This record gives sequence, C-alpha cells and structure tokens, in this order.
Amino acid sequence: MAEWFNKQSRILQIILLLIPIVNWVVEILVRWSAFFKTKSILTLLTAVAVLFFGLVVGWIDLIWCLLFKHLIFAKT
Repeated sequence: MAEWFNKQSRILQIILLLIPIVNWVVEILVRWSAFFKTKSILTLLTAVAVLFFGLVVGWIDLIWCLLFKHLIFAKT
C-alpha cells in the first residue's frame, strides 16, 4: 500500500489526505504496510501512533506530502 500511495500523482495523494475519514484509513493502511515491509521500530511506533492520532498525523503528512511526495517515515 505504501508503494501504491507513493506512485500516485501528487494531486491524488493530497485529495486522499484532505478527506478526514479517508485520511485516517489511508494512513493506517500505508503505515502498517510500510512496517511489514521494513520491520523498523520507527515505522512500528508511527503505525501505532496513527491508530490513535491518525487525523493529526494525517494533517502533518499532508504538509509533508506537499513538500516531499511521500509520507513521513513511509518512503519506499
């Protein structure tokens, strides 16, 4: 899922991160797929944080995505 998200056009990434509930679902899917691929403690902590603070992390990721075209700690 992280690879799929990173391959999308920037406008689609931004749209997915702008819609609140969609934002949270995309965050969860991308974060957990990134963790299962990398097995990093940092991606695990981020994935767990997204479960509880997904909307806040999503807005931060929206800004990060505008600047760097990938989510924080989820670059593949």
